[in-house]
Amino acid sequence: MKLHAFPQAALEKAISRRVLTLEPPHKAWFGERWAQKPYKKSFLEHKAMPLVTLLAKGKNWSDEQFQSELGDWEARFYDAEAEVLRPLVQGDGLLQLMQKAMPPERRQALLDKLERDRHA
Repeated sequence: MKLHAFPQAALEKAISRRVLTLEPPHKAWFGERWAQKPYKKSFLEHKAMPLVTLLAKGKNWSDEQFQSELGDWEARFYDAEAEVLRPLVQGDGLLQLMQKAMPPERRQALLDKLERDRHA
């Protein structure tokens, strides 16, 4: 998937703000990992940026292209990661304009992926 040219620093800032509002067990789990440079880089590259790309470009794609790109996104989420990413889909903060024209069924498909594709 070609990543959207969304500024990574802005995305990092949004995620860091979200970490502050997480429930205690998720906050501890995610905060500990987010402080590690390799995890942060991997999380941004493989989970957060593809999600932003699907949000930014997905509203203009055909149904087939959206489903294909969503299916190609091979990511598994821990509970805390899903809690961090869910508000991005739901319209939190600086990504609100991206979700504005996103069809509700596509937004729900992204939320379903966060719930369905979990680590065991």
